[in-house]
Amino acid sequence: MARVLVIDDDPSLLRALRLGLGAAGHDVTVASRGELGLTQAAVTSPDLIVLDLGLPDVDGLTVCTRIRQWSDVPIVVLSATDAEGRKVAALDAGADDYVTKPFGMAELAARIRTALRHRQQGAAEQRPTDLLVGPLRLDLVHRGATMDGHPVELTNKEFDLIAFLAQHAGKTCTHQMILVAVWGPTYAAESQYLHVYVNRLRQKLGDTTGSFIVTTPGVGYGLNAPAEEP
Repeated sequence: MARVLVIDDDPSLLRALRLGLGAAGHDVTVASRGELGLTQAAVTSPDLIVLDLGLPDVDGLTVCTRIRQWSDVPIVVLSATDAEGRKVAALDAGADDYVTKPFGMAELAARIRTALRHRQQGAAEQRPTDLLVGPLRLDLVHRGATMDGHPVELTNKEFDLIAFLAQHAGKTCTHQMILVAVWGPTYAAESQYLHVYVNRLRQKLGDTTGSFIVTTPGVGYGLNAPAEEP
């Protein structure tokens, strides 16, 4: 019925989901780590992802946010906690549904059917895997960056930050908006933290005058999108 990628570090659960979802007609691929799951998501182009939040290498919310930078694939989150804050964070990160462990296979299968149905009824087209803003090009799948054709080495957070700004090029993003999207809700008030990363990005991109990553004092930052030629 559908290509399903399951990202979870519990071997027993992976076996159970492979068998249970396979019996329902799905083609199931599994990954036991977040980074491996991200690679599988890019390579296999699944129709739906089942994502555990408690991964050993990368937080599940980060995995969800990174996938959402280049894909609108439905994501059903699994979590051992039903805390409201965790649910809200997962949905804000781009998850389509939230299932609390332990759960029944019938319930999960129903949630998957619903997510796939919503997708078929008019989910947005897949976002481009490359972003181009003036001299900056970002490869969202392989997380590579070039400026004026020259490779730029960025940390994961630096890439997430510049990718977020690139997605909203030509607009001013508030400090809080950027912090929540890139670092999560607990960093919403850490404006000084953001300033440090913006300065690092400017140095690496050669934006010594601040004309590319533009500051709106007291508000936030934005990328200076060049006007299109007629």
